[in-house]
Amino acid sequence: MNTLERARRHLKAHPMALDAALAVGVLACMVAGSFVDPHGKNGVTWALRTPDALSLVLITLGSAALVFRRRAPMTVLALTGTASVVESVTGDPRAPVAMSAVIALYTVASTTDRPTTWRVGLLTITVLTGSAMLVGPLPWYAQENLAIFAWTGIGATAGDAVRSRRAVVATIRERAERAERTREEEARRRVAEERLRIARDLHDVVAHHIALVNVQAGVAAHVMDKRPDQAKEALAHVREASRSALNELRATVGLLRQSGDPEAPTEPAPGLDRLDELAGTFRSAGLQVEVARADQGTTLPAAVDLAAYRVIQEALTNVQKHAGQDAKAEVSVVRVGPNIEITVLDDGAGDDELPEGGGHGLLGMRERVTALRGTLTTGPRYGGGFRVHAILPVKSRTRAAEDAG
Repeated sequence: MNTLERARRHLKAHPMALDAALAVGVLACMVAGSFVDPHGKNGVTWALRTPDALSLVLITLGSAALVFRRRAPMTVLALTGTASVVESVTGDPRAPVAMSAVIALYTVASTTDRPTTWRVGLLTITVLTGSAMLVGPLPWYAQENLAIFAWTGIGATAGDAVRSRRAVVATIRERAERAERTREEEARRRVAEERLRIARDLHDVVAHHIALVNVQAGVAAHVMDKRPDQAKEALAHVREASRSALNELRATVGLLRQSGDPEAPTEPAPGLDRLDELAGTFRSAGLQVEVARADQGTTLPAAVDLAAYRVIQEALTNVQKHAGQDAKAEVSVVRVGPNIEITVLDDGAGDDELPEGGGHGLLGMRERVTALRGTLTTGPRYGGGFRVHAILPVKSRTRAAEDAG
């Protein structure tokens, strides 16, 4: 079984060797057929006969041409067809040279399109059968003439069927490959979206806490000599902010672990229930923050809750960094119909305030809000300061789909 499999693979890898083997087989069949006479004196008798030299030459030429049937199918068909016509006109007794033409016609039909198969097939059938019936030594109704008609028709039909099957298989394979490419592209898109989301989380965590650490470290350095108690308090805030940053980084980076990695401690994503704690961290850093809520205890989906928290966190971080030392911030959370509205105002007059649409923080906020089908408006306030206004749907797309179902 292994030997047969190796032989099959070798022939498939070397198609010309397969065609040479086919030519040898066809030659053997035609030579054997040329030495058999089906018309004896007492009816159908299989008596030996001797073919003439021209028939043997035509048999050899027809079978030899089949070696190149894949490289030049039309040329091989023309050569074998010509040899068959010559044999049908001059051969008496006739040799089965038409067998090579049938195989050549099958090759043409299996390698071209259907219209070409129809035209070439009808032409071959007409020429071979017509010459045998009209010019050949046998009567037009002889079974040899009808056999030429039947076998050439079978060769063209079989070749067209093989070509159609190959086309169907190629179409199925192409669809499968296209579907596989689509799945890979979808997977890459999802990975890119997840990377972007994690990058936003990392930016929010690092920007917020590092800004607090920077402010408190500056305060500690400023009052270290004159007011050591206040310096200790500032350093305590630095320690607390750095611990919070590490915890949130650990929770975010834990999402990147593989399924087989050991479990890492994680904590729930922050939400508006931690708004007072967030405001307290900024107050301890010296920023005056006022919080007003009128959301009537609305329960938000996790994605909306996290986005609201991150918008407020990033907006207050920008106030801390860009609005100046004496700036005040106002945070309001209001439920308006099917939406929750987040507004962060400040009265700062910093020279390096971010312009509309600028900065990675504002871009991150906009992407978060847009991903939830919300809207975000940012820009300077009349009379000084900056305004961040976000409208988020209370029901996320997933929750809305579940409720509709």
